[in-house]
Amino acid sequence: MTRPDDPDRRRLLRGLTFGTAALGLRPAWALASPDQPTVLAGSHFDLQLARSPVNVTGRTVPAFTVNGLLPGPVLRWREGDSVQIRVRNHLDEASSIHWHGLLLPANMDGVPGISFDGIAPGEDYLYRFKLRQSGTYWYHSHSSLQEQAGLLGPIIIDPIGPDPLSCERDYVVLLSDWTDLAPKRLFARMKKRSDYDNLHQRTLVDFLRDARRDGLRATVDDRLAWGAMRMSPTDLADVNGNTYTYLANGHTAAQNWTALFAPGEQVRLRFINGAAMTFFDVRIPGLNLTVVAADGQPVEPVTIEEFRIAPAETYDVIVQPTDVDAYTVFAQAMDRSGYTRITLAPRLGMQASIPPLDPRPLLSMADMGHGGMAMPMAASGDDTAMMDMPGMDHGMHHAGAMQTHPASETGNPDVDMQTITPTPRLDDPGVGLRDNGRRVLRHADLHSLHPPQDDREPSRTIELHLTGNMERFTWGFDGIRFADAEPIRLRYGERVRLVLVNDTMMEHPIHLHGMWSDVEDADGGFLVRKHTVAVPPGSRRSLRVTADALGRWAFHCHMLLHMEGGMMREVRVEE
Repeated sequence: MTRPDDPDRRRLLRGLTFGTAALGLRPAWALASPDQPTVLAGSHFDLQLARSPVNVTGRTVPAFTVNGLLPGPVLRWREGDSVQIRVRNHLDEASSIHWHGLLLPANMDGVPGISFDGIAPGEDYLYRFKLRQSGTYWYHSHSSLQEQAGLLGPIIIDPIGPDPLSCERDYVVLLSDWTDLAPKRLFARMKKRSDYDNLHQRTLVDFLRDARRDGLRATVDDRLAWGAMRMSPTDLADVNGNTYTYLANGHTAAQNWTALFAPGEQVRLRFINGAAMTFFDVRIPGLNLTVVAADGQPVEPVTIEEFRIAPAETYDVIVQPTDVDAYTVFAQAMDRSGYTRITLAPRLGMQASIPPLDPRPLLSMADMGHGGMAMPMAASGDDTAMMDMPGMDHGMHHAGAMQTHPASETGNPDVDMQTITPTPRLDDPGVGLRDNGRRVLRHADLHSLHPPQDDREPSRTIELHLTGNMERFTWGFDGIRFADAEPIRLRYGERVRLVLVNDTMMEHPIHLHGMWSDVEDADGGFLVRKHTVAVPPGSRRSLRVTADALGRWAFHCHMLLHMEGGMMREVRVEE
């Protein structure tokens, strides 16, 4: 929390180069358009979970809704208040609500089988907790795959004092991915054919083009390497625009959801990625974006033109349009298979041109863990070694820099790849965003406005490997699926270092419930406080965690189908 006389607050205000925020001005929540999300404010709430008919694609199908809405209403609270939310389950199956990123008692966290039993059909559950933070968060079901079918919504927690980020306009932009396919059928399809949506496999034409550009030997080596891995460099998204319709605030791009402004006003956009499986790259052509908060926590302002937002992350940005033009808020999927958008405009009915999708990116061997060193496991099942890759420098075996791996990965059919020399890659904007001519946000650009509440050096390190088998569509930590994994046990009050090594070709947003993750920079210094940490393929990310919340907590990938496929652990904080 920032106090009016806090020097950090003054530093933040100086960093907002577009002008001083209008302190205490109530944001214009209801002035955008008739489609502005419903806002429920106060401290006592009744939420009804049900199936409701929706028509997103031209076909009417059932969705999981909150109070009949898709997405659910914005819940607007105030820091320091105690809230009570009675959730009634009208579904024919058990359900739940998890308050993503909130610090609260374990039995209020809303994870069936870990923090409570879930909400049975026809029953209700009373959530009660005190708000210990402010910022932009969200809520969603943690039961089966209900989140994919619409059970989610935004949370805005106003600070207890004047908000240094208060603007004349304040809007939620909740991004999501929608499919008419029942979520369980989608998961079953992934188990049968995980490359169903990868419609852009490389062809002979691509081979000839690459051979002219890179040389025949290099091109052959590249194809052999990918063939040995039985993977495709075009496989950036398990599920993409072939299956998904991308939404913003529950609207398609064609529906042109509009947020109003008057020229010269500062507009705060609270981006929430509520997608089940989609990373979005967001920009507003013609406007700079000043990032002022990440995962609800204030950061030193950084001005950029584009940012990538992983599932479950939130970013608050401030823009200041100075003319009477409309602007497109453009959010394209990381694999460029589709997009959604909203419009910023002085009046309803206006719209700006929509930029074309960027070229489809390709994963490189460097993306997989150091230039050809991302290794597939031996296809024969031999548990003594990984396969050699074309062009591999065998001298690396003696360099002392190779990554070690847990014994549980060896000979494991649920592990199809291991990275050899992972690095933090905090200064890398990510595949598809490098050298695109725009200033792109990097993790290294994010610096928390406040120092960590606990600056102790961790007393121990826990290293976990993110693992999977793409063909089998199985996922886990250290090659172990959730159903077979022992809990991670932490002592109450201890400070630990969690090191995450990504042994897969997919990027994973990792979420620890109940506690903050203090991301370290490449030198081990404190960088930024997050509740969800994205780990690119072949990389290594290090976080410090204080075990200051007793109880049982979920720890998982927030790619919903990856969590369902086994990439989840229980963390127990015990006396």
